[in-house]
Amino acid sequence: MSVTLTHLIELAQEPSSAKRRELLRQVTNVFMSHPEEIAGPEMALYDEVMSQLSSEMEIVVRAEIAQKLSQAKAAPLGLLRRLASDDISVAEPILTRSKALTENDLLHVVQTQGQGHLRAVSQREEVPESVSGVIVERGDDTTVNTLLRNEGARLSRATNEAVVQRAQTSPALHDAVVNRKDMPADLMNDMYFVVEARLRERIMQENAKLDPAVIEQALSKSRNTVAIANGSFPADYEKICAEVEALSANQKLTPALLAKYMRDPNPTWFLCALATMADIDFLTAKHVVEKREIDALAIACKAADLDKALFLTYAMIMLATQENAMGRASEYGRLYEALPKETAMRTIRFWRMRRAEGHAA
Repeated sequence: MSVTLTHLIELAQEPSSAKRRELLRQVTNVFMSHPEEIAGPEMALYDEVMSQLSSEMEIVVRAEIAQKLSQAKAAPLGLLRRLASDDISVAEPILTRSKALTENDLLHVVQTQGQGHLRAVSQREEVPESVSGVIVERGDDTTVNTLLRNEGARLSRATNEAVVQRAQTSPALHDAVVNRKDMPADLMNDMYFVVEARLRERIMQENAKLDPAVIEQALSKSRNTVAIANGSFPADYEKICAEVEALSANQKLTPALLAKYMRDPNPTWFLCALATMADIDFLTAKHVVEKREIDALAIACKAADLDKALFLTYAMIMLATQENAMGRASEYGRLYEALPKETAMRTIRFWRMRRAEGHAA
């Protein structure tokens, strides 16, 4: 034990709060001068003295000590844990930077403390999977956003699924989910029908990069947890679908017939035909048409190998009540021409995972 520390321990009995405050600073400085050399009984003594001196100090002093200790690879764990659960102004530097805290220490904090503490942990250089799981479970959207934007945070498959399910009804999470680099491809595609055009484009860009083998691997992991509300099946669904499938089996389901169905007063004919030709489930087709998702319609039509004119015919029907319908149709026409069929097919393969979910509904 150093002579300086022995002297400071004796002085720790000083009744003056001002002098005790100064003693705490001195002990901290002594410790920080060679923390890597301190272990065993000496570390325990530092812990005892520093904990004793800090217990009655005001927040500003505890925050000053926490700031210093956050930089040490080894620190008095008793004091460090106490500071980590202190007021957030004290705890933040410890939670964001201290490498002395263990995974169990971090778990205790995120299981017991508030959003400020959870956000601080979410900003660490590395966040273990177990800790991320609790943060997603307990954190608000701001906290989860912070975690998702941290590439050093590791998320398990189950945690990613929980994030995507939550993001279906939380627009504040859309950007962070779609732009997270290690988000599984099938889960990212589950977001397609709930995000804005800018993020849909991002999903399509990522799909264009995917190797078919990667797609198969991603699909094999999917648990069909999509929570999109696509509505219900119409009463005539089974009858019409059976007829459309029979036409398809006999190679009579043609683009010309699909064009005829576009104007049929019963929309079930067109929806069943589009679903069959694009190889997507009925409820996804229903969602695309009823919500006027023209960019999604472009993907379905491109995957079904329909020509641009047929796509634009239905796009114009969907745009009929909107201003500048012709101008917008021209924009979608350019989008259709620029969309590679391979990219559309990759996206459609993810949409197919919705089939089991739709029939279950």
